[in-house]
Amino acid sequence: MTQPSSRSDFAPAAALGNAILRDVTLRDGLQLTGKLLSTDQKLETVRELLRLGVPAIELGSMARADLVPTMANTLEVVQALTPEELDKCWIWVATPGHVAKAAAAGARNFQYCLSASDSHNKANIGRTTDESLAALPQAVEYARAVNGQIQLCIATSFTCPFEGYVPEERVLSIANDPRAEGTTDIVLCDTLGQAIPAQVSGLIARVREESPARRIVYHGHDTWGLGVANTLAAIQAGAAMVDGALGGLGGCPFAPGASGNTSSEDILFATRPGWLTTERFADLVVLSEKLLAELGEPNRSKAAQGARSKAAAFDWVIRPDSAAEPSGTGGN
Repeated sequence: MTQPSSRSDFAPAAALGNAILRDVTLRDGLQLTGKLLSTDQKLETVRELLRLGVPAIELGSMARADLVPTMANTLEVVQALTPEELDKCWIWVATPGHVAKAAAAGARNFQYCLSASDSHNKANIGRTTDESLAALPQAVEYARAVNGQIQLCIATSFTCPFEGYVPEERVLSIANDPRAEGTTDIVLCDTLGQAIPAQVSGLIARVREESPARRIVYHGHDTWGLGVANTLAAIQAGAAMVDGALGGLGGCPFAPGASGNTSSEDILFATRPGWLTTERFADLVVLSEKLLAELGEPNRSKAAQGARSKAAAFDWVIRPDSAAEPSGTGGN
C-alpha cells in the first residue's frame, strides 16, 4: 500500500479555495493577556510564522498602551521588519493619526476598525460609529500616500455586548457608506463568537452582492464553539481571507463575553492549504505551545491537542522526536 505523503493523501487541498489565513496572534491574540512580549519575541514569532508559510499576519495595534499594554511595542516591531516582511503584515488602526504614525514606521497594510454598534464603538474607540466613518477618508489618503492598503473592519457585525443582535442592514449601510471609498477590503467580525454558520454565510453573501467590490475578510471567535464551522461557512460564501490565532488565544477587552479567536491550527487542519505539510503543522503546534507557555495561557486548539494524541498511525499526530523544538523543515 502506498504510504501517505507529508501532506497526507486525504488532504483537502482545495478546501481553502482562494482564501488565505491571516494569523492575528500578536494583535487580537494578545489583547487579554497580562504579559507584554518583548520586541524580540514578537519578531521571532512573525518570522517563524512566515517561514512556515502563513501568508498574512496581524502584528499589532496602534491602541493606546495605557488601555492595551500588550501593544506598547508595536511600532518597534514594525521598524525592525524588512519591507518584504511588512508586505505580509497588517496593523490595527482606528484613526487617521494611527495610520500616519504606523506608515512613518514602515507599515503599509492597515486595518481601520470601527463597530457596527455605537455602544461598542464608544467603548472600544471612544467615539460614535459615524465619527469613525467621518475620519475614514483622511485615513485612506494617508494609506494611499505610502502606496498602502487599508481595510474597512466592522466589529460587532453580528452581535454587540451592549445592544444584542446587529441588523444586517446596519452592516450593509456601513459597507455602502461613500466615506469608505478607497478601502481595499471589508472585514466582517463576529466579535463575540455568537454567530452561527447560516448568519455568517448570509451576511457575507449580502455584502458581496450588495456593496462595492472588495475582498471580504472574516474574523471569527470560538466563544460558542462554532469558530471553525463559521470560518468554513465564510469561505464557502466568498471570504478571501480568514483570521485565526495560535491556540485560540485572544478576545476584546472592551466586549464583555468575548473570548479567544478561532484557532489558527484548527482552521489550517480543517482547510489544509497547499503550503501546509504535516511537518509544518507540527512546527506550528510547537511554536504555539511555546508562546502560550510563555504567556501562561491555556491551549484551546482542538487540532493542537489532537496532534499530541497517541494515535500514531495518523500522520498529523506529532511524533515524539518532534516534541521539543521546531524541526526546521519546510522553510520558504
